[in-house]
Amino acid sequence: MVDFVGAGCGAADLITLRGLRLIKSADVIIYAGSLVNPELLEYASPECEIYNSAVMTLEEIIAVMADADKAGKRIVRLHTGDPSLYGAIREQMDRLSELGISFNVCPGVSSFCGAAASLKAEYTLPEVSQTVIITRMAGRTAVPEKESVESLAAHGATMIIFLSAGMTKELSERLLSGGYSPDTPAAIVYKATWDDEKIFRCTVATLAETASSNGINKTALITVGGFLGDKYALSKLYDKAFETGFRKADLT
Repeated sequence: MVDFVGAGCGAADLITLRGLRLIKSADVIIYAGSLVNPELLEYASPECEIYNSAVMTLEEIIAVMADADKAGKRIVRLHTGDPSLYGAIREQMDRLSELGISFNVCPGVSSFCGAAASLKAEYTLPEVSQTVIITRMAGRTAVPEKESVESLAAHGATMIIFLSAGMTKELSERLLSGGYSPDTPAAIVYKATWDDEKIFRCTVATLAETASSNGINKTALITVGGFLGDKYALSKLYDKAFETGFRKADLT
């Protein structure tokens, strides 16, 4: 059995209870060494075999899993954040299926959730945005043309941009081209929830300048939208005149 486990967004104590239990019981852990907090490995048993996937190919990862499974060992594939976002797990799961190896997925706290917590922000403010777009700039991994930054920016919704901290000049230009105004609030969150986290608030127009002046070119999320501003409407859910299945409306 292979358990894909979301390691959480950074801080070691933000892993789920299930994820922690799986780490503690693992005989083999293959972790994404470039992003996963190494403090999580301290929860593993002293006898646990630990592999850093940052220096491994897909074939090498699958070979370790296959050998461990054949030996009846419990295997944890430890991914950063939540493995469903930019985790490259589909290709691993397909290989395991071909080999007849069972697997499960344990979700984790994504860095976009960790960034919101660090910003003390709500992505979905009434009358500001009720939609969150998670995307990335094209790099060595392509982005479908229909998902260009410009086309997504045209919605004016909350945007969370992964894996693009080294391309902030182009990102800023494309966000502006898509329809965001130059003064649209933005924030760069470096290593959300880690001990060395840094937050830089700026605007769409000043993204590149802010990143450059603070030496940020990787391991950072970029958030964009009016949710970072001061104007919004109150939720109807807690409006005294709003009736729900749990509370009668107060019209006095």
